[in-house]
Amino acid sequence: MQIRILCVGKIKEAFYRDAIAEYGKRLSRYARLQIIEAADERTPENLSSRVAADVKRREGERILAQVRDSDYVIALAIEGVSYDSVGLSEHLGSLMSRGASTIDFVIGGSLGLSPEVMRRANETLSFSKLTFPHQLMRVILLEQIYRSFRILNHEPYHK
Repeated sequence: MQIRILCVGKIKEAFYRDAIAEYGKRLSRYARLQIIEAADERTPENLSSRVAADVKRREGERILAQVRDSDYVIALAIEGVSYDSVGLSEHLGSLMSRGASTIDFVIGGSLGLSPEVMRRANETLSFSKLTFPHQLMRVILLEQIYRSFRILNHEPYHK
């Protein structure tokens, strides 16, 4: 099983990088993890809707350039389906049993994901109605994927 996190932007803060590295190490028992960072666009203050759409389009093109036809793509978006931790683990287990060998989780930039990325996604996943910084979302996502594998393997996890 390969898990790929396709995301916009780089992580600058050491504490986020450390958390991402820790969950990457923990996940290595269960899956191959790859984090692919697409360059983010500069977003000026008070940008017009046209400029915002152009920014999302360019970031989306960079993300989609990394997606393979055979990948199962899960876009993270507020309007997506929500699970509790057990439900997410069951869902990931179901995807794996149906033959999904590579699952791409896509995290957009500060403006979200382009319509093109959303159309390519096999599904959308929401962790909350709240908006999180994309750097923090990587940590949350990796922790939940790790927790899912622990649950699937009937191993203890903190409730």
